Amino acid sequence: MPSFSNTTSRPFPKRLYTLSEVALAGLLLLMLGVALPTLLESAVNWWLAAGLYVLMGTLVVSFWPYGPLGWANRVTLGRGVLVTIVAGALAASAFTNAIWLWLAVAVIALLLDGVDGWIARHTKTHTPFGARFDMELDALLILLLCIGLLQSEHLGVWVLLIGGMRYLFVAASWPFPWLKAPLFDSFRRKAVCVWQVVALLLALTPLTSPLAASLLALSALATLIYSFGFDVWWLHRQHKR
Repeated sequence: MPSFSNTTSRPFPKRLYTLSEVALAGLLLLMLGVALPTLLESAVNWWLAAGLYVLMGTLVVSFWPYGPLGWANRVTLGRGVLVTIVAGALAASAFTNAIWLWLAVAVIALLLDGVDGWIARHTKTHTPFGARFDMELDALLILLLCIGLLQSEHLGVWVLLIGGMRYLFVAASWPFPWLKAPLFDSFRRKAVCVWQVVALLLALTPLTSPLAASLLALSALATLIYSFGFDVWWLHRQHKR
């Protein structure tokens, strides 16, 4: 657990330490991009992946100026590198030339989602920053999978609702502040999140028929609407009380 009681003379070295770890992860992006030329095959793909990583790294340095990230956050940052590759390959539909490789990178990013949480729990380094970082990457990965599904299967713009639902929820919390209240821990919420990613990955495989892809995407959207609807109802009831 980081110390938030830093003196004014020490934040800069600690922030510099965080910046160095982000820079090392940036080298990982460079090496993976070179090793996966079919995913980042053009300058457009590289610029999109690199731009997204710079944005993510800037946010990490801004909100974690407390020294070493810790192994849980380092794994999450590694997941972020994979997510930027997934995003970069979407430009100019480069991912369709190597769809199985693209899906493999996305699956590894999904599997690492459980690793960083396990490390945080067993090393007792769980922090609000780490939880938020992990959640934002999950939301971004789901949105990217929706964009890939829209490009490959042409299901219609409605499929973006799966990835955009959380962002709509955040936007709705501005005029309705009671939506910002903390929610209770829920296995249902975690299960729906996992099913979203699994359903989208299955829908994106070339072996899946257009009809099956549509049904998988609809199931992801239906469960997501139910989950968000239940949480909104619970928050509204707590607000009235």
